[in-house]
Amino acid sequence: MKTLFSPTRFGAVLLLTIFCCEARSLAQTHSPTEWIDPDTGHRVVQLSTEPGSESLYFNLNPFTPDGKSMVITSPSGISMINLQTRAGDKIASGRLHVIMVGHKTGQIYYVAVKAENGATNRVVCSVDPTTKTVREIMKLSRGQEISTVNADETLLAGTITERNDWTNSFFEGGPNRLTNVRSEDFERGRKGRMMEQRLAKHYPMELFFYNIATGKTKTCNRCTDWLNHLQFSPTDPTLLMFCHEGPWHKVDRIWTIRTDGSGLTLIHHRTMVMEIAGHEFFSADGRTIWYDLQTPRGEDFWVAGYHVETGARTWYHLQRNEWSVHFNVSPDNTLFSGDGGDANMVAHAPDGKWLYLFHPELIGDKSAGNIDTKNLIQTGVFHSEKLVNMSKHNYGLEPNAMFSPDMKWLIFRSNMSGENQAYAVELKKADEK
Repeated sequence: MKTLFSPTRFGAVLLLTIFCCEARSLAQTHSPTEWIDPDTGHRVVQLSTEPGSESLYFNLNPFTPDGKSMVITSPSGISMINLQTRAGDKIASGRLHVIMVGHKTGQIYYVAVKAENGATNRVVCSVDPTTKTVREIMKLSRGQEISTVNADETLLAGTITERNDWTNSFFEGGPNRLTNVRSEDFERGRKGRMMEQRLAKHYPMELFFYNIATGKTKTCNRCTDWLNHLQFSPTDPTLLMFCHEGPWHKVDRIWTIRTDGSGLTLIHHRTMVMEIAGHEFFSADGRTIWYDLQTPRGEDFWVAGYHVETGARTWYHLQRNEWSVHFNVSPDNTLFSGDGGDANMVAHAPDGKWLYLFHPELIGDKSAGNIDTKNLIQTGVFHSEKLVNMSKHNYGLEPNAMFSPDMKWLIFRSNMSGENQAYAVELKKADEK
């Protein structure tokens, strides 16, 4: 008669126990790559596979002109993701910094670090995502940074910084890119101190435009302000937006200028002490500049818009928990998004760790013509919908959400699984399809 602890039965139980333990271990270390968020009902999919992969910064174009594919970065190089099939294709390998995808040709512009004749050079390149043919465009001198490509891909724009203390810098990869700051550093205010110290340096700087066809460089706007976040209009090849970087309450941040050096314009004029504006971006049609506005800092929250041609202003109000590190607007200008923020950030939101979809509503004018409203701000409100619960996300990595060209998905980066990866959340709920 077999006993409960017979060798045969004991071996079977041991094997089953080992199998179950291994299965639990795999489940804990291999997060799902597709799921329905139980708190929102929206489907989330992981687009990347290599740990350390990220979608681009929220205001950089990652999409090919046909809207079918997007660029992501990874520790091993640059890849394209097919947005229909989610298949990935490695385009270029190495230590590369993506600038953006060209709006006209779909070429991917990036900076590569190359060793040549015993020297290390930074080279601006472009690569065709179909043929993978690489073209070297220009070598960067010390102090030069390239940040953006204009709408017809004839010009690069960047900054030149003059300084004599390149060692012991607070910055890596150039004067305009902060080092990767850990979440605990945000909490301890390290990033804020870095910003304060860099602003106080008052290094001489200027903007420059590089003609891709001729190799000629034009400089303008020489100053001692900290120039950063250059963005060409997605539709007007002669219009550049840039910022005066630093703690937002200490700078007039958002500016535009023409590529011939004319038309320097401050986009937002402060109206109260500690009012801040920043994280600016163009609408897809290039007609509006949108930005985070707080009146004053950390107290009242808006997404504000400035019409480039008319100067008309639109402000949408939102609640403290809805404030986001970065906002964005859909290609047809009907929807907005926010990537949320944690309690240590400027809004100190008690429940702000969500990805949001915002439905804008303008407040109607009931003055019946008794008030001249043509120069007044048009106000509105956001009605929010939660897309993804980001409670497991560490906001030391900013999600940088952006709409897919077909407006079916919101694309973002996250470390919710323990490693940086690129994700997308479907705007329609699973039960609405």
